[in-house]
Amino acid sequence: MKPVQVGLIGYGLSGKVFHAPFFRTLPQYELTLISTSKPDKVYEDMDDVKVVPTSEEIIQSDRVELIVITAPNEHHFSLGKKALEAGKHVVIEKPFVVHSEEGEALQRLADEKGLILSPYHNRRWDNDFLTVKKMIDEGALGEVLSYEAHFDRFRPNVRDRWREKPVPGGGILYDLGSHLIDQALMLFGTDFKNVSADVKAQREEATVDDYFHIRLDYDPLQVILHSSALVRSPGPKFQVHGTKGSFVKYGMDPQEGQLRDGMMPGETGWGLDLEQTYGILTNDEYPEGKRIMSEIGSYESYYTQLAEAIRNGASLPATASEGTDVIRVIEACMK
Repeated sequence: MKPVQVGLIGYGLSGKVFHAPFFRTLPQYELTLISTSKPDKVYEDMDDVKVVPTSEEIIQSDRVELIVITAPNEHHFSLGKKALEAGKHVVIEKPFVVHSEEGEALQRLADEKGLILSPYHNRRWDNDFLTVKKMIDEGALGEVLSYEAHFDRFRPNVRDRWREKPVPGGGILYDLGSHLIDQALMLFGTDFKNVSADVKAQREEATVDDYFHIRLDYDPLQVILHSSALVRSPGPKFQVHGTKGSFVKYGMDPQEGQLRDGMMPGETGWGLDLEQTYGILTNDEYPEGKRIMSEIGSYESYYTQLAEAIRNGASLPATASEGTDVIRVIEACMK
């Protein structure tokens, strides 16, 4: 397979941690250009990639097939539109867009031009979520009636970054909510009866939401999605209860931490859970509860599938319509 030539827009946390490592390790890709105002950050990590100062240079480059957009959320639509108009395949970091009509417009444009467009919903490959999905798919819990997922952190001080400022797409609902909502829709679909939500700014200096509590009513299934910046001692990450049993899981998937620490995908220990945080399954077969070995986390699966889609017409790891569905739920929560 000829490597896909990649142009990466942005080299902040997202570009540096969640995207570049996969282009550096997967043979299906060649990272050709990066646009950033801080080229030294790129050269600290690699010296064989050309750095340009503007996204426009990447969009117009004939050396690039795939453009990956990791700019602030408010620029996702405009950059995605320009890239598609220039004939490039496009990956957009979550949240896909800020408004659902923007997602619909990008999808129409991609369809018209026969181009690939995909939101980066990498946490479909968290080891805990993969394990929850396996428990549900195998019927270990029976009919699921209650699903609760948390993405809590302890960050009492507001930081000087765009995600915590009152800009379009700012706040924790667009940031972490995108992950939790996407996971829930992957499991249970979009045919819920209604959405209710509390979305608040709880920290004294906060100017955007840093707390949300969402309920998706699938009747009878109830889905609870929760996140807060003020949780010093977190409870379970997942609690799933059904007619035959329960599955409760503590701890976070390690891949973000591993990437931040400089581990490369595929190295020893990549995506592995700690035994002490394996989830506990309780049902008729295991009435006292049994620790279930977590599935192996695999963020690289997103880009492996994407390469197959670009080169061989395989299905996408995440579709534009799925990304837009997430934004529709966020819009409902904001109402």
